[in-house]
Amino acid sequence: MTTASTVPATSPDDATLVSRVRDGDVRAYEQLVLRYQGQMFRLASKMLADWTEAEDVVQEVFLNAWRRLHQLTDDAAFVGWLYRMTTNRCLNVIRARRPKVDVDLDTAESPRTDTRPEHAVQVSTQMAALTEALQELTPEQRACWLLREVHGLSYEEIGVIVAANATAVRGRIARARAHLSEVMKPWR
Repeated sequence: MTTASTVPATSPDDATLVSRVRDGDVRAYEQLVLRYQGQMFRLASKMLADWTEAEDVVQEVFLNAWRRLHQLTDDAAFVGWLYRMTTNRCLNVIRARRPKVDVDLDTAESPRTDTRPEHAVQVSTQMAALTEALQELTPEQRACWLLREVHGLSYEEIGVIVAANATAVRGRIARARAHLSEVMKPWR
């Protein structure tokens, strides 16, 4: 999953860093955390719709990754392993909740800043509608949709993360897209 565009040419690849961590190099683990904490936080914050919970989840995931690094069988699979741990931890948090929560997808990173108030109101209203529609999905559908549409992962990568085959992942994403398409019709 690590590409040349995400890792500067002078930085060691994930496998090299993981190998160094196994040899006791704490700075190598710091590099891995710095490299992936933003991606894991964006995923957690969108799944949980709560920055504080997302921060807690990401911190817990990186702590568990440090403690369980010996369980990782392929050093190059580190980022996929992080996605899987983050997704699973978020799903557990969602399942443990009793009431629905109010989600604000626009809080992580807004792709655009527009100074026209009428446009800002429209975008805000659309984001609120999308947030509400995402909360109506099952946690598994939401996870698959976010991993595909927001994080750009392949069906196979998502399958590994959510412990499902690619066909099941495609089905979840298709159902999520159909629901979101229906709910978002007024905004087209």
